[in-house]
Amino acid sequence: MGQVTATTEKTVDAGVEQVFAALGDYSGTRSKLLTEHYSEYEVREGGQGEGTTVHWRLAATSKRVRDCLLSVTVPQENTLVERDANSSMVTTWTVSPAGAGSRVKVETTWKGAGGVGGFFERTFAPRGLQRIYDEQLAKLEAELAK
Repeated sequence: MGQVTATTEKTVDAGVEQVFAALGDYSGTRSKLLTEHYSEYEVREGGQGEGTTVHWRLAATSKRVRDCLLSVTVPQENTLVERDANSSMVTTWTVSPAGAGSRVKVETTWKGAGGVGGFFERTFAPRGLQRIYDEQLAKLEAELAK
């Protein structure tokens, strides 16, 4: 069993505070950023950044569906961490200045399977998750441009 990591990033034309506020708005903006891979989205506690608990089902593929119950923390300025209570998955959203805009980096890690299945997971799962996050970041950019 090894750690699997999926990472992507995008520069958006909005200030760090605006981007971070949008990402931490689980009661509003975040639901607008979800792709068809997500279902059963529900804020169970909080709704704004630190202390939020949110649920969703993530279908990375038709055969790979995760039931996620995420607890949100803000361990440092402009960083959101979502820890899944149902698995080892941890997603970190980091927003930093980039010229007149902001760079948004998304990194998800989890303990992968061992053996041949683990090889395929480490090889293909990060690319699939990167595509999902790329779609979310494009939606974030569009939402911030409104």
